[in-house]
Amino acid sequence: MKHALVVGGTGMLSDVSLWLVDQGYHVSIIARNPERMEELMSKTVSSEKITPLLVNYTNEEKLQEQIAGTIKKNGNINIVVAWIHSIAENALPIIINEVSKSQNEWELFHILGSSTDLDKIKQKTIVPNNCLYHQVRLGFVIEGNHSRWLTHKEISDGVIEAIKGKRQVLTVGQLEPWEDRP
Repeated sequence: MKHALVVGGTGMLSDVSLWLVDQGYHVSIIARNPERMEELMSKTVSSEKITPLLVNYTNEEKLQEQIAGTIKKNGNINIVVAWIHSIAENALPIIINEVSKSQNEWELFHILGSSTDLDKIKQKTIVPNNCLYHQVRLGFVIEGNHSRWLTHKEISDGVIEAIKGKRQVLTVGQLEPWEDRP
């Protein structure tokens, strides 16, 4: 069975988590909130295809243990969808290291906020040869005379589009003009 790991998969990426289940993946979801995990699992008839990994990804030792454990239980990970805040600078390298231990090729969809320096992140993110790296940048939407941040649905739809199209870089919404952001 195909195995996916979604970091932050009970919040703005919850539709991505459910879509991956519908695509035949077993989905391991890193989240902190057990109630939101239960709510997500109640939205699918295939909750047995979800492995909750209730861990704060700033706890590096627990994060590494959880990822190693889900790989042992559910098999090698084929796809990672990761929305990780900058306060956890070692979380993504830990995930990359654990997932890359297998010889299998896998894909990383790295979700980034609108103010992120794309080139700096590309240079800073070291991925091994068996990892295909993709970026999804989250922008904003201008409607008439005002702007707004993306909705959870727009974010999830954009990530799903990036996965389906194997897009190396995809911007959801717009990033320019920067002074027009909400």
